[in-house]
Amino acid sequence: MPTAVQITRTGGPEVLEPAEVPVGPPGEGKLLVDVAAAGVNYIDTYQRQGIYPLELPFVLGMEGAGTVAEVGEGVTGFAPGDRVAWQGVLGSYAARAAIPATVAVKVPAGVSDEVAAATMLQGVTAHYLVRSTYEVKAGDDVLVHAAAGGVGLLLVQLAKARGARVIGTVSTEEKAQLARGAGADHVIRYDREDFAAVTRELTGGEGVAVVYDGVGKDTVDGSLASLRIRGTLALFGAASGPVPPLDPQRLNSGGSLYLTRPTAAHYVRTREELDWRADELFAAVQDGSLDIRIGGRYPLAEARRAHEDLQGRRTTGKLLLIP
Repeated sequence: MPTAVQITRTGGPEVLEPAEVPVGPPGEGKLLVDVAAAGVNYIDTYQRQGIYPLELPFVLGMEGAGTVAEVGEGVTGFAPGDRVAWQGVLGSYAARAAIPATVAVKVPAGVSDEVAAATMLQGVTAHYLVRSTYEVKAGDDVLVHAAAGGVGLLLVQLAKARGARVIGTVSTEEKAQLARGAGADHVIRYDREDFAAVTRELTGGEGVAVVYDGVGKDTVDGSLASLRIRGTLALFGAASGPVPPLDPQRLNSGGSLYLTRPTAAHYVRTREELDWRADELFAAVQDGSLDIRIGGRYPLAEARRAHEDLQGRRTTGKLLLIP
C-alpha cells in the first residue's frame, strides 16, 4: 500500500508515483498528522510540471486535514487527537504528514475532515480575494471566471454575501447551473459568447469593479476589457497557461486599471490573519451560508487520474485524495 505520492521527475500526470515514503517523529515546531483527506489544487499541477521549480524528490500536496498523532518539541496549543487542517506547505498527498504547527488550524465540531480539507487553500484564496485583494462592497459588479470550479463557487458565494452582483463564466450548461445555484446573477458561456462584450452590456457599458481570474492566458485580454475605470484585475492562477508579458500602458488606456498577481502565502503571514480567515470560513460552513462542494474523491494511488480530470476541465468543485 503506497503511503505517499512522490515526484522524482517533473512532467505530465504520469510522473505522479505512488511510493512508500516513511515519515519519522515530528521535528521541533511540527505536528505529525494522520491525513484523512488531501486537497488537489492547480498549484499542484504547476509544481508537478516544474513551472514552480522545487528540489526533487518531493511529496506533492499543499492542503489537507486529519488527526494529530504526535506533537513536536516547542509546540503549544495542539495535542494528540486534535483534528486539524492546513494549507501552504508541501507533503499532503500522504497517509501521514509532518506539518509546521504555524500553518495548522483546529477543525471545529460540525465540520468534517473532508470539508475542512476542501475549505483550506481554495477557501483562504477566495477569502483574501474578496476581503483583501479587492474588498467587495454592496452594489459592486464582479466577474468570476470558472465560476463552477473550486475557487469559483466560493468566490460567487462570498461576493454575493457582501452584496455584489456576480457575473460568472463557465464552459458547459451543467457548470452554468452550479454557478447559478451558488448565487451568480448572470452566467456567460464563454465557449459561445464574447464574455467581455456581454459583461459590458450587463453593466450598461461601465464594466465591473473587479475580475477574479484564475484562468490566465485565455482570459486575460477579455478580463482587462471587462473592467470599469480604475477597476482591478486579480490574476490568481493560470489554468490555461501563464500570461505573456504585459505592457503597463494597457492599464493606462484601459482606464487607469489595477493589476495584481496575489498568492495565499502573502495573505496569511501571521497567526492572527490565518485564524481570522479560517474562523470566518468555518463559521460560514457551520451556519450553512457557505457550501463547500466536493466534486470528486480519489484514492491516494489515483492521484494521476485526479490531475488528468482537473486539467481536462472535467471537474466541478473540490477534488480530494483519500489515503
